Amino acid sequence: MEIEQRKRLFERGELVRVLGRRKAGGDRVVLANGCFDLLHAGHVRYLEHAAAHGNILVVALNSDASVRALKGEGRPVMPLEERAEIIGALACVDYVTSFDEPTLEELLRELGPDVHAKGTDYEIDSVPEAGVDRELGVEIAICGDPKDHSTTDLLARVRSEGQSLR
Repeated sequence: MEIEQRKRLFERGELVRVLGRRKAGGDRVVLANGCFDLLHAGHVRYLEHAAAHGNILVVALNSDASVRALKGEGRPVMPLEERAEIIGALACVDYVTSFDEPTLEELLRELGPDVHAKGTDYEIDSVPEAGVDRELGVEIAICGDPKDHSTTDLLARVRSEGQSLR
């Protein structure tokens, strides 16, 4: 895939068409999601583990408004386009899109992935979209390492006077 393609956000309609062709060719599509406001090791581990469940990894980023609603004023630190460029530059990521809805239900229905990857802060039964996943026959994969990393905690450390990042 050309670098330019990976660094841009795919509109849903375009991504549906691309993934349809890829799935018809036998590819296994994994959908992961998150804010990815400031990339840290926990994010990378989650995405690499998610990618191992298929051969195409799609990352759906929360829109700026969605991040603000989830995390509060002052977030996101980086706008959607920059977050998409950074996530798209990771070797394990094939496509990046965004969503504004409170859950991934609509995107799951539109993209029809084979696997829905969630972080270790979830269990299969606590995934908000688990009902839709079951309905569509989408496998749920809990991915990444224990939730030892947090952008919110990292920002708090950066903002506290005299605190080292180490």
